[in-house]
Amino acid sequence: MNLGKTIQFLFQVLTVGLAAFIVLVFLKPELINRGGTVVEILQETKPPVTTTSIPSSGPVSYASAVEDTSSSVVNIYTAKIVTERANPLQDDPFFRRFFGDNAVTPRKRLETSLGSGVIVSPQGYILTNNHVIQGADEIRVVLANGETPLAKIVGTDPDTDLAVLKINYTKLPAITIGQSDALRVGDVVLAIGNPFGVGQTVTMGIVSATGRNQLGINTFENFIQTDAAINPGNSGGALINANGKLVGVNTAIFSRSGGSQGIGFAIPASLARNVMQEIIEHGRVRRGWLGIEAQDLTPQLAESLGFESTAGVLVAGVLQGGPAEQADIKAGDIVVTINFKPVNNSRDSLNQIAGMAPGTDITLGLIRQGAKIEIKAMVSERPKR
Repeated sequence: MNLGKTIQFLFQVLTVGLAAFIVLVFLKPELINRGGTVVEILQETKPPVTTTSIPSSGPVSYASAVEDTSSSVVNIYTAKIVTERANPLQDDPFFRRFFGDNAVTPRKRLETSLGSGVIVSPQGYILTNNHVIQGADEIRVVLANGETPLAKIVGTDPDTDLAVLKINYTKLPAITIGQSDALRVGDVVLAIGNPFGVGQTVTMGIVSATGRNQLGINTFENFIQTDAAINPGNSGGALINANGKLVGVNTAIFSRSGGSQGIGFAIPASLARNVMQEIIEHGRVRRGWLGIEAQDLTPQLAESLGFESTAGVLVAGVLQGGPAEQADIKAGDIVVTINFKPVNNSRDSLNQIAGMAPGTDITLGLIRQGAKIEIKAMVSERPKR
């Protein structure tokens, strides 16, 4: 074999090899090692899904969420001196004649109660329910480390049943406030508190409903409903999501026995945060107010007024000297829009006006004697109850 044939043979081998490589690249690219960094991915091994198993994306344990938040939930103990009402018989002159004035001295006794609270600031601010500390002469907070400092009331808001306390501590484990407005029915939630005084307890459930109102519990209602067990002593405690973020403040239960029956209510964290900021910054919650008595339109009432729809509210009364009277709003007017947004019922209109800062100018769309008119008014601050 001479040199020319050898070169021709090598050229043919290289041509065949190159052709095979090109075919391999297009047909089996995974067999070609292209070099670079190799990334190792750890993937959870899941059992095969059968017809009887239900796939779930939830965690097996919520221990991490509880560990992150449990030290932010405190127990609250209150005490107040109660003067017992004297027996009417003691006011009788005949009784006084025989037993003297000492017998009619009112008796006093110490009344204690318990609840829960949530540390919302490292500077010592604690959020709880107003009914937990209402009328208390002394308030003590039990921290996770066992210390029991005295607390003072920064401010209260009976309309939402919220209160803010303060203890002279710093660098406290404050809870992280979550996005309560993003809650969906079916989301897992956990209630942390001190039911019946047995000590810190965690219960689990789901969000049963959102936006619950017209329950007659508070003036302003926008409750999260949950089936997580809430009992006496849980009031003011935390309702957290599966990630350990505060989404609500446990407030009330619906029960015929006094214990949990799977219908509990919590104030959304978004509402609680706004109330807390108002109390800390201004000492009170400032809400808008017009000074009108609003009544829902029933089909019968709308027909009697010659109004074809039940959307809107009837002005049943106007407070003398209030913002509504100054704006020439009259009893018998039907409010159909507030700032050009439709009004559905009296509660919606109350919440819409209350959410405005005092001094805000608003435009009301009214129906007066069958004619549509617009009136501008200035919102004042809602008076204390």
